[in-house]
Amino acid sequence: MTVQEAIKYSKDKGARMVDLKFCDLMGMWQHFTIPISGLVPDLFEEGLGFDGSSIRGWRGIEESDMVVRPDPATAKMDPFMEVPTVSFICDVVLPETLQPYNRDPRQILRKAVAYLKSTGIADVAYFGPEAEFFIFDDVRYDQTNNAAFYQIDSDEGTWNTGRDEGGKNLGYKPRHKEGYFPVLPIDSLHDLRTEMCLELERCGMEVERQHHEVASAGQAEINIKFDEALPMADKMMWFKYVIKNVARRHQKTVTFMPKPLFGDNGSGMHIHISLWKDGKNLFAGNKYAGLSDTALYCIGGILKHAPALCGIINPTTNSYKRLVPGFEAPIKLAYSFKNRSAAVRIPNSGPNPNAKRIEFRTPDPTANIYLAQAALIMAAVDGIINKTHPGDPLDKDIYGLPPEEAAKVPSIPGSLEESLQNMKLHGDFLKKGDVFSTELIETWINWKIEKEIRPIQQRPVPYEFYLYYDL
Repeated sequence: MTVQEAIKYSKDKGARMVDLKFCDLMGMWQHFTIPISGLVPDLFEEGLGFDGSSIRGWRGIEESDMVVRPDPATAKMDPFMEVPTVSFICDVVLPETLQPYNRDPRQILRKAVAYLKSTGIADVAYFGPEAEFFIFDDVRYDQTNNAAFYQIDSDEGTWNTGRDEGGKNLGYKPRHKEGYFPVLPIDSLHDLRTEMCLELERCGMEVERQHHEVASAGQAEINIKFDEALPMADKMMWFKYVIKNVARRHQKTVTFMPKPLFGDNGSGMHIHISLWKDGKNLFAGNKYAGLSDTALYCIGGILKHAPALCGIINPTTNSYKRLVPGFEAPIKLAYSFKNRSAAVRIPNSGPNPNAKRIEFRTPDPTANIYLAQAALIMAAVDGIINKTHPGDPLDKDIYGLPPEEAAKVPSIPGSLEESLQNMKLHGDFLKKGDVFSTELIETWINWKIEKEIRPIQQRPVPYEFYLYYDL
């Protein structure tokens, strides 16, 4: 969509306001809104200034002036605003030069794609993230200096089989790890997920399927069709926005936290990847599982750099409560055909070479999708350039390996701090082509340590009282 087409689209749809959305460093959309009278051609060239000093991970008040420049190709009517409002996803640029701001995640993904093309390896990177999530009916949490608690509830929660529901408790609540995937009435959220699908389609996404996921208490998955790196990342931002707001419409709440429930499966974001050049899938070949050498080197790069990648693709302390043995968590750095216990799976996609791809199962949906896809491109390119072979595949149930055999298979880091340390020491591959600047990586690491890791380390949690109060 050109500038003129975007303006015409907005007026044809009866938009009265214009919403300008952009992504902070941690992966959340921010926005401000202007009247439709401000939607003029100059807006797309010159942008609009705003105060960026309070945006998470950005520079402070001494360098606070920023400019958002809307991308006309992203024009879309916002389905949740009462007054008709057209929405644009924006790039963030510097006011003095209109050059990309190096802490804008969308610009970083643009640079990663440009770097991929500059190597001559490929001209397109396709991604297909699959973000799981929970739909809850109530959530409460608080933290003071002398108390802390969280409490989640779901009408589907297996812990509510004995709840007094005014004579209306009908059971039909999936047990832990048994939510995949019973029919109605056990699957009580089918219609809500369908409504989410319809709204996603109205926003231009092609929905492939929806279903209940493994965990009790409303775990869900909705898959949308793969796309090129930047459009796919934009779609995933819309995906989260739509899912959360449809749930809110029904007085429910959605979380993409990887592990909100103890003793049940967490939420991952498996990412399907393929590289193409001149209309040809570079991953199709005659090697293991129908892969090419290029695909194997890509896997080699991802597995080699996984400990550093985890600082971006599993970016929260909660991420590592999912990445533990016993809950189908892909913690072992191996690859395998069809095998969902390996960190990298080669799907059994049939004889069509265009369908050949790899699936990286370690990421989770708290990742900033722009940074995650950019980092994966950088790891893949590094593996291909250096011909990093991933070694032999591990065609076994890795979850069921004897301890002595499992110990021989490399694992991802066990904590966010360990992942960030790997990123700090072994993250030079991210800096190639000036895609991730040293300043950005340092900012990311320092933010995570100071704002998340240290505060959590300093606070007692309720289970510590159970373990230690009477010692």
